[in-house]
Amino acid sequence: MPIDPSVALGAELPEVSFEWSASDVALYHLAVGAAADPMDTAGLAYVDDVSPKVLPSFATVAASFHATEAPKVSFPGIDIDLAKVVHGSQQVTAHQPLPASGKATTRTTIAEIQDKGSAAVIIQESVTVDDTGSPLWTARSSIFAKGEGGFGGERGTSSKVAYPDRAPDHRLSVPTLPQQALLYRLCGDRNPLHSDPAFASNAGFPRPILHGLCTYGTVCRAVTDAVLDGEAAAVADFSATFAGVVFPGETLDVDIWDENGRLLIAASVADRDGAPALGNVVLSVAD
Repeated sequence: MPIDPSVALGAELPEVSFEWSASDVALYHLAVGAAADPMDTAGLAYVDDVSPKVLPSFATVAASFHATEAPKVSFPGIDIDLAKVVHGSQQVTAHQPLPASGKATTRTTIAEIQDKGSAAVIIQESVTVDDTGSPLWTARSSIFAKGEGGFGGERGTSSKVAYPDRAPDHRLSVPTLPQQALLYRLCGDRNPLHSDPAFASNAGFPRPILHGLCTYGTVCRAVTDAVLDGEAAAVADFSATFAGVVFPGETLDVDIWDENGRLLIAASVADRDGAPALGNVVLSVAD
């Protein structure tokens, strides 16, 4: 059915309660490239059996970690074929260091719907609290649905990060694994776009692509390790737009600028002459 903004806008999605363990956290970290060197004790802290450090980007998978079916884009006033959908942007604000295990509840609202003419952008905002009611994180994400525009909604606005007109303060080379999407899908995202060659072909891609949120978590982890001495709790906020496709096994070039307590970041694909991967990336450091 077409998008009905009179129903969808402001709709509250069903509340989701969930729990996670240190093993879940460790698997997520492995899926975003942590502990690649088993002799690196700093990397091993991500996969500790009892109390691993936790990247705030884990928040993007925590509620759906144990899902075993492909997601559906079916909300009040919205019903879209999954093959038409790609992730547009993601932001996570951590209100406290994420615990290695716990119980939480997420409440999600459809905050905005943008009509781009040939496509629609659906923006959700989620607030997650622990089992005592204390805020853990707030997340804001958008999905881009091809062919679903033209319903008469507002076009909306987009903000772009103004990168400094100088060489980056840091440049990282971040490899991904050929099987990384297959590993990341075990964190709850079973979209066949990332595992099924035929589905990927029908969606217009030559082969399965890496999850955008895997690229997001991989860059968050790499920057945390290289610039923040591996202090995952130092990441207060991490946001990005998904600027292009990454195929599993490709290497990312990650440029980082230090700007007044924030890190401005851009990620591109080294294997394809700097094709964009993530843009408008901002990492805010906790006080």
